[in-house]
Amino acid sequence: MPVQTPALIPTLGGKWYVDDSIFAAEQEHLFEKMWFCAVRSADLADPGQFKKVQVGRESVLMVRGRDGALRAFLNICRHRGAMLCTEDEGQVRRNLRCPYHAWTYGLDGKLVAAPNMAALKDAAGEDIDRVAYGLVPVALREWLGYAWVCLADEPPSFETDVIGAVTERLGTATAIDAYDIDTLEVGRRVVYDVAANWKLIVENFMECYHCATIHPELTEVLPEFADGLAAQVFVGHGAEFGPEVEGFTVDGSAGFDRLPGVSAEQDRRYYAITIRPTVFVNLVPDHIIFHRMYPLAADRTLVECDWLYTGDVVAAGRDVSRSVELFHRVNEQDFAACERTQPTMSSRAYRDGGVLVPAEHHIAEFHEWLLARIGDMR
Repeated sequence: MPVQTPALIPTLGGKWYVDDSIFAAEQEHLFEKMWFCAVRSADLADPGQFKKVQVGRESVLMVRGRDGALRAFLNICRHRGAMLCTEDEGQVRRNLRCPYHAWTYGLDGKLVAAPNMAALKDAAGEDIDRVAYGLVPVALREWLGYAWVCLADEPPSFETDVIGAVTERLGTATAIDAYDIDTLEVGRRVVYDVAANWKLIVENFMECYHCATIHPELTEVLPEFADGLAAQVFVGHGAEFGPEVEGFTVDGSAGFDRLPGVSAEQDRRYYAITIRPTVFVNLVPDHIIFHRMYPLAADRTLVECDWLYTGDVVAAGRDVSRSVELFHRVNEQDFAACERTQPTMSSRAYRDGGVLVPAEHHIAEFHEWLLARIGDMR
């Protein structure tokens, strides 16, 4: 385990959590250039199913093709720029039709029809290229059962930025495979509308200095968290269940059978992973808690949280309420703390920021990463 440095470290100043120009820079340099976890793939299982997702400043349309492939496009008609789909989600039979001038696109993004299309010519007088005038595609990768998109013209390495973040935390590239997350099913989903900056949520998730103060249920299950050291500080470390704890449930009672691939070394352990910029993965022996953040404004973040179980547990309608309730309480406690902090970020008392105590020093690396990505902005 790393040696804790005794000196206090300054945090970012308060403007980093309230300033619209900083949030715009984050949208441009983070959410629109990095891999962004958009949807659970199984939510769009059937041909024609679509979902609109906000990624930075762009509306992205996720759609399942008739060939079974999941694709992503900018949700913009190529004719005059109208938003193609205004519904949050839905299903079409064959095509996506712009309600403004009826330009129509196949589920593969190709332009298939438009009023008087036979008469339409490009600048050289040729028939218009139906692919070139089709929807603008967005890079997409599927991993852990989720679809990740990247708006960058040249996306960064998925293996380095996404899979690498998990490897760095767990210590090996294969440790995550034991949980077979892509085969699990959503047993419960809760969407939280948090009146706080996305970075406050990340910083809160990364540290456990607050755990003894606001997480009584969690520290009963994971006693070491009461000491204030987050599991994420230590590579490969999973917080161990208390000796009398049977499962990762709100009362410590037994949960479900261990996931088939989970090893004895991973049993009775909790692992927390941050995948920058907007994903948290929580691994426990019998289920997974998967957070996705959608930053909408400097002071507003939607957080979608999935509790994932084996198909047998979900299909049998087994009671998942005790395992859901534990982390639901953790979420509500954390988000309340973030909402309590957000209004004071504009105070002159926090103009120069606060400090990180030794148990929080790893958050300084997050701040350094952010500054390297978007610049100082002072």
